[in-house]
Amino acid sequence: MTAPPAPVVLLGATASGKSALALEAVLALQAAEATGSTRTTGREATVRADVTGSTQSIGREATGCTDAVGSTQASGSTEATGGTHVTGSTRAAAGTPRAENGETLWSVEIVVVDSMQVYRGMDIGTAKPTERERAAVPHHGIDLVEPTDDFTVSDYRRAYDAAVEDLRARGRRPLLVAGTGLYLRSVVDGLNPPGRWPEVRAELESEPRTELLHARLAQLDPVAAGRMEATNRRRVVRALEVCLGSGRTFSSFGPGLTVYPRSDTVQIGLRWPREVLARRVEDRFLGMMNAGLLDEVRDLLAVHGHLSRTAGQALGYKELAAHLQGELTLDEAVELAVRRTRRYAIRQLRWFQRDPRVRWVEMGSDDAMAVLVAALSR
Repeated sequence: MTAPPAPVVLLGATASGKSALALEAVLALQAAEATGSTRTTGREATVRADVTGSTQSIGREATGCTDAVGSTQASGSTEATGGTHVTGSTRAAAGTPRAENGETLWSVEIVVVDSMQVYRGMDIGTAKPTERERAAVPHHGIDLVEPTDDFTVSDYRRAYDAAVEDLRARGRRPLLVAGTGLYLRSVVDGLNPPGRWPEVRAELESEPRTELLHARLAQLDPVAAGRMEATNRRRVVRALEVCLGSGRTFSSFGPGLTVYPRSDTVQIGLRWPREVLARRVEDRFLGMMNAGLLDEVRDLLAVHGHLSRTAGQALGYKELAAHLQGELTLDEAVELAVRRTRRYAIRQLRWFQRDPRVRWVEMGSDDAMAVLVAALSR
């Protein structure tokens, strides 16, 4: 069997709609394989599913409560309006469908690249794909550990490598749906982060003033200090941990995140006007609240007592936990979560926009569905 081509990446800020778009694209390709053709024409990029139910184009990521598949099964005929045509009417000897240009049309499965969807039980607030969505299209990279476990980029890299090895062995092409920039860089560019020194980290965490830690890092490794914001506590502590634990500067472990080597991986980014993204963030979080996010946080705390250092940073969970512990009113917690999520979305965009290899799709004017289906059809 010929090895599947390089992965395709669909990336974007929180509330960009990337998960729902990825699901629609894979369902369109499934329909092409099963029934003949999926055509995308025009700019609407909507999906019509003539099956047992209707396919909704927003999904849980956008609303926090809506299943992007609905009652749709992964069969029947699906027509997407956009600009690319693929067909499953011609098959290779091994039964693999082909695109109109005669190239192999590989079956696609989704690999989630998200630092919070790895936690079991943290479903609503992380916009994790629903059971019906996972039944329609297999998803990997989610529900890997308990919310009391710390989880690092190295842990994700190992899980990703195992998932992709399995996909390639089965002749599947990975579609990476990415919201966590560091995780994405680790798998696209093969970054190998240095080890861990828990005792050193514990000592550093005892210092509450992040600006003092950054000043210490600037003395030990000015290159690394210049690559990060002085208020980014997690990155500052990590860099100091490596400097002190390894005896080497953090920056000596590689050229860092400012170098973007050539890659065969196709990366497509979704970008909304900032004011539109801000509204989507608020609507998304309010939808999550309506879907039961507060109860989810309450249940997690009741079962586990606490969340890990990394899981406890999840936006929405952190603020609602503070409310449940009497530190904030509910209105204050919701307002703070929305405000922090908006800031996070801007940071995500800034991170992704540094990468010159990303092809950006301007949402509301470009045909995102057509671009993604075309990339997956090559």
